[in-house]
Formats: sequence, C-alpha cells, structure tokens
Amino acid sequence: MAPVTSLLQAEAIEVRAGRKSLIHEVSIALAPGEFVAVIGPNGAGKSTLLGALAGDRPVARGQVLLDGQPIGKWRRAALAHRRAVLPQHSSVAFDFTGRQIVQLGLLAHGALSDRQKADIVERTLAETEALAFADRSYTVLSGGERQRIQLARVLAQCDADPATRPFLLLDEPIAGLDLSHQHAALASARRRADRGLGVLAVLHDLTMAARYAHRVAIMEKGRVTALGPTEETLDPALLSRVFATPILRLQAGTTVAFVSPGETTPNRT
Repeated sequence: MAPVTSLLQAEAIEVRAGRKSLIHEVSIALAPGEFVAVIGPNGAGKSTLLGALAGDRPVARGQVLLDGQPIGKWRRAALAHRRAVLPQHSSVAFDFTGRQIVQLGLLAHGALSDRQKADIVERTLAETEALAFADRSYTVLSGGERQRIQLARVLAQCDADPATRPFLLLDEPIAGLDLSHQHAALASARRRADRGLGVLAVLHDLTMAARYAHRVAIMEKGRVTALGPTEETLDPALLSRVFATPILRLQAGTTVAFVSPGETTPNRT
C-alpha cells in the first residue's frame, strides 16, 4: 500500500431521515492504496454510509473529514478532484450518449485539453468494454451497459488528475453485470487501489469481496459491527449470523468462494 498522506474518514457519525436514525456511531477510515468492501443485510445502512462519506448525505452527529477538513467545507469543484462516486442508481434527465455521460466525469477538470479529455474517455470506455455502444443514447442501453458507462465515468474522473490520488466510492458497482464484467469492474477498482487510490465499495457478493478487498466492514442495523482484514472478517460463523443463513467457505488453492445452502437459521438478535 502507498504511504498514508490523506484519509477519508467518518468519526462517530449519525445520519437521520426525519426522526429515524439510519446509521449511528459509525467510524471508519479509508486510506490511499486500500480497497475496503462494505457488506451487510439489506437496510443495514451501507448506501447511507457511502453517501455520507461522499459528502452527499448530511450528518446529524459526528463528522466526515477529507484530508482533515470537514467534507461540507470543500468547494464542489475541489471535491470532484478528490473523490468520485458511483451511486446505486444513476438517473439521466437528458438524451445523452454513453460517451457524453463519461465526459461528465471530467467537468471539473478544466485544465485538461480537449485531446487529453478525449483520450481519458476512450481509455476508460475501452477498460469497461463499453466502446461498442458508447455513441448510442443512454436511455436505450441495457442495465448492464448503463452500469459499465457509469463505471467508465468515475474511472475517468479518477484518472483525470492521478497525482491527487482521489478516493473512489462505489455503491453496488457490479449490480446488473454478468460474471466476466463483475470481475472486470472490481479489477479496475483494485488497480486504482494498487496505484495509490483509496477505494470503498458496497458489495453483496462475499466471494467478490474476498477476491478484491484488503479490508471488509460489516454493517448491521445502522452500525459497523466488524471491520478488519478480509480473511479474518469474512468468517463463516459470523457471516451466517449476520445474514441469517448458513454460509460456507470453500477454498481450492488460493481461490476462496462463499456459498449458502439456503437453509434458514434462527432470526438475528
């Protein structure tokens, strides 16, 4: 991993929706050069945490810091140089092509020439294997094709100013993708971590988390209940309790997979 020169961190944060607390007393830090996977049952607060770390969800208590400064004090243009966000759902109000969507990731990078921007867009579209449909209307693309376009957008944003080593925040980045593109998407994210970027991804696939993440955070009922190295945190007994179904860990050589036979266990407490 790269030396830690900056952090994106949540300090005992709470996020509320009206009177309801969505996440509470959550602390987590993301360092350059690491890939952190966030897992947990539906409704555990994973997307809410990612939104707070991105600066898109206000916190009721605690604080989110980027490079030691409250994230709410960052100017939007400066923030776009320091973090890129792939939300769970991306709506497009205008009839853009896929290529134009990717170009949106470079809006804050006015110092780049048109040629430099075009090169970055072309490279990230190629990396996500989206060149074949990049010039079609985004609205006619399949769900998986849209996801690959959106991934190219945030990769372009990260690659536009690599010296800043921005943080890459991904909410269910492999949703709607076939198996080969799931691996390709997470491999792209891991390559950024290997280059010194900090990556945090909300994932549901435990095998993918085991394959690509350095650390795993488990969320339950709005709290982080476990956080540590991937191999230690993805403990079958713990996972079986968290997800209320038996989960088995299979290993062949260095390859690890998690499966569930589908039988239910007693309700979570």
